[in-house]
Amino acid sequence: MGGPRVLLLGASMGAGHDAVCAELARRLRARGATAEICDVLTLLPPAAGPALRAFYRGTVRHAPTLYAAIYALFLSPGDGPRPGSAPLAATARNRLLSRVRAFRPDLVVPAFHLAAQITGRLRTEGALSTPASVFVTDFAVHRGWLHPGNDLYVCLTERGATTARAATGRPAAVSGPVVDPSFHRAADHSGDLGATAPRVPAGPPPVLLSTGAWGVGTHTVSTARLLAGHGCRPVLLCGRDERLRRRAARVPGALALGWTDDMPGLMASARLLVDNAAGQTAAQALAAGVPVVTWRPLPGHGLAGARSMAAAGLTTYARDRGELLAAVGRLLGPGPERTGQVERGRGAFTADAVDLLTRPVR
Repeated sequence: MGGPRVLLLGASMGAGHDAVCAELARRLRARGATAEICDVLTLLPPAAGPALRAFYRGTVRHAPTLYAAIYALFLSPGDGPRPGSAPLAATARNRLLSRVRAFRPDLVVPAFHLAAQITGRLRTEGALSTPASVFVTDFAVHRGWLHPGNDLYVCLTERGATTARAATGRPAAVSGPVVDPSFHRAADHSGDLGATAPRVPAGPPPVLLSTGAWGVGTHTVSTARLLAGHGCRPVLLCGRDERLRRRAARVPGALALGWTDDMPGLMASARLLVDNAAGQTAAQALAAGVPVVTWRPLPGHGLAGARSMAAAGLTTYARDRGELLAAVGRLLGPGPERTGQVERGRGAFTADAVDLLTRPVR
């Protein structure tokens, strides 16, 4: 008799949710399960998914104040009646049920907040008989993740699990982030670049600057100049934004990189990550033993996640240039602050998310 059949619901919004779903699927298959990944944006009406992705990308990049207002209105915690994503979730109902009938899963795992609303709604209606265990990819658990119809929540921190239990009345467990195991191995090979990783020239200590898959950030090139002027070698991760990569390449002493598939190799060479999203790159750095300084976080979920990670002692949140340079100075070299943050980061990986998620169907 084979293992369970698991349908993973991700979303092609950047690369973080895709990476989490891919790693969950790998772990499931290694245990004998049959895993299938579905992009929840494909379950929406035609053209709605690409439009939603384009709107999100455009507002984060060009209208951050507007995105912050949308996040506050629709997603941030708080009491009282406010609009939510229920109407959008309802439009995916029939397509998801059709996918479930075709695949016949024993478990559905939403790994994107809209997916959690869809499954919670269907479970409440009785239309979805398959259990739904939500894997929350955000360090700050916002309203979009929370629906009492889902059966279980697996969160990154105990604070997140407490929020999920209180809001839904459902059980919640803590696993820590989900990253490829090669990031954990990178922590034991500091300075040893992977075979396909871009080479960081010898010299000043390398500091990674993350902008995500879309190359989104605020004054990223200015930050690179600032760090270069204080004895660092900025390594800008420009994602798929070729324009940003060309601009960053003009910073004296900096290394500007486009999309790379060997992030573990880069993490193994880095002394520090300057992050702006509290997302998957930050989680990868925790696994690799690379201290994280949050600087100019993205609005909405980025800011909320940055505050949550800092409150847990996993990162250092710099609020101005002076705090940024002071944090970089303290964390670059050996010392108790660097050691403590690295240990707390690696200690965040408390359990295997797959073990927790599949517990209801064993």
